[in-house]
Amino acid sequence: MEFIDYYKVLGISKNATEDEIKKAYRKLARKLHPDINPDDKEAHAKFQQLNEANEVLSNPEKRKKYDKYGKDWERGEEYEKYTQQQQYSKNNQQQSYQSGNYNSEDFSDFFSSMFGNQAGGGRRTQPKYRGQDIQASLEIDIKEAATTHKKEFNVNGKSIRITIPAGIEDQQTIKLNGYGAPGANNGPNGDLYITFSILNTTPFKRVGNDLYINENLNLYTAVLGGEITITDFEQTKLKLKVAAGTQNGTKVRLKGKGFPIYKKEGAFGDLYVTFIVKIPTELSEKEKELFQKLSQLTPK
Repeated sequence: MEFIDYYKVLGISKNATEDEIKKAYRKLARKLHPDINPDDKEAHAKFQQLNEANEVLSNPEKRKKYDKYGKDWERGEEYEKYTQQQQYSKNNQQQSYQSGNYNSEDFSDFFSSMFGNQAGGGRRTQPKYRGQDIQASLEIDIKEAATTHKKEFNVNGKSIRITIPAGIEDQQTIKLNGYGAPGANNGPNGDLYITFSILNTTPFKRVGNDLYINENLNLYTAVLGGEITITDFEQTKLKLKVAAGTQNGTKVRLKGKGFPIYKKEGAFGDLYVTFIVKIPTELSEKEKELFQKLSQLTPK
C-alpha cells in the first residue's frame, strides 16, 4: 500500500496542535468539498485523503500509532502482540531446551500462530481480530441541520449514504456499526464514528434547541409602542407587538419558533428576540426643537 503523508495532506508540521489540525482540515474541506467541486474527480480524491488524514491525526491514539508505524499503523497493536508472543515463545523454548524437554514442534506452533499455515504447514486456527474504528468529520450548514436529509460522502474509498436527522448539533457524534475498517482473519468490521461540524452563516445564534436574534427598534416605537415585522429562521414574516416604554435589551420569547429538536418530529425550541433600541443621530432642526420641548416637560 502506498504511503500517504497525512501531515503533508493537511499542510501542517508533525508538531501541529489539535487546534491547528482542526483549522487546517476545515479550511481545505471548504475548498475541496464535493458539493463545491461536483465534477472534479481530482478534488474528490483529495477530499477523501483529507478525511483520512483528519480521522487519524485528530485522534491522539491513532496519531501516536501513525507516527510510530507509518502506513502500517492500523496493524500496530497486532504487531506488538506478535512481538510479545514471540518473546514469550522464545523464553519457553529456552526453558524447555535447558530442561531437556525441547520439542521441534514448538517452533512450528509459534510460526503457525504468527503467519498461519504458510510456515508451520499445520491446520491451526488463527485468532480473529476486530477491525479498527474509524473517526470521520462531516461539515454541514445550519440550514441543512434544520432538516432531515440524506448525505453521501467517502470514507477510505467507500461511498456511504446516511440520513441526517433534523436537529443534529455541532460536534455531535453518531455511530454506524460495521462501517469501520475490515477485521483480520474474518474478524468483525470496526465501527464508523461521524462527528458533525455545523457552519452558521445566519444572523441567528443557536443554543441547544433555542434560537436568538437581535432586532433593531426605533426610538419612537420603543417609547410609544406599536408593531414591527421580523423574519424567523424559516424566512417566515412574523408580526410582533411592542409595548410602550420598551427598554433597550428587552427580550421576548416566541414559543415553538426555534430549532428542530433532534429525533422529535414536529417539536421545536423557542425563538428569543432581543430589542436593540436605536437612538437617532442625525436630527433635523425641527426634531431637535421638539426634543427640547419634551425635555422641558419631563419631570426632573
